Amino acid sequence: NIIGIKEAVGDTARMRELLTISNEQFAIYSGDDLTSLELMLLGGKGAISVTANVAPKAMHEMCQLAIAGDSAGAKAINQRLMGLHQKLFVEANPIPVKWAVHTMGLIPPGIRLPLTPLSEQYHEVVKQAMIQAQVL
Repeated sequence: NIIGIKEAVGDTARMRELLTISNEQFAIYSGDDLTSLELMLLGGKGAISVTANVAPKAMHEMCQLAIAGDSAGAKAINQRLMGLHQKLFVEANPIPVKWAVHTMGLIPPGIRLPLTPLSEQYHEVVKQAMIQAQVL
């Protein structure tokens, strides 16, 4: 039996439709960090997040607040994370994530083929998003 889905399209109208035609026992999770808050405030059950690899505590708190209906609290945290939501996709996932967690001192440098290291032109934009998210 199918008990839920990961909705990663990022289309608000589609999210609303899925929530309307599903019931409480069918879980809908966001797979798009940019729209995850909105989905949870509409009734989604949580997020399968890329941002959570870099800012796990903040994403966890944002999800908890959103699911509990604390829109203001969740929005405040999400605002801080918006840069990460966007900049962690300047190159193919997980390249920027690997660079970010290395920059945080959590993993050694390097990435396995066929992936390549994050282009130097993106180092500063990802770093600034990390500072905004308060993980650096």
